[in-house]
Amino acid sequence: MFYTYILFSKISDKYYIGSTINPNGTVKKHNTNHSGFTGHTGDWFIVWFEIFDNLRDARIKESQIKKWKSRVMIEKLIASIGL
Repeated sequence: MFYTYILFSKISDKYYIGSTINPNGTVKKHNTNHSGFTGHTGDWFIVWFEIFDNLRDARIKESQIKKWKSRVMIEKLIASIGL
């Protein structure tokens, strides 16, 4: 299974969109101190995800969400599933 996910950081008040085969490992990686967008706060957690049968579909969904460039749309998506 493959996942498209949205992470949120309370410290930076930002969202991060990605796709992976291992969501738990991915969150751990994002929360390590590394250079890059997610590497500085250490408080990222999953607020939304969708499961796909293949990586191609997961990446298509990731790209679709990123193209929105809208916090409002992302928050509507998150609210629609009520995690």
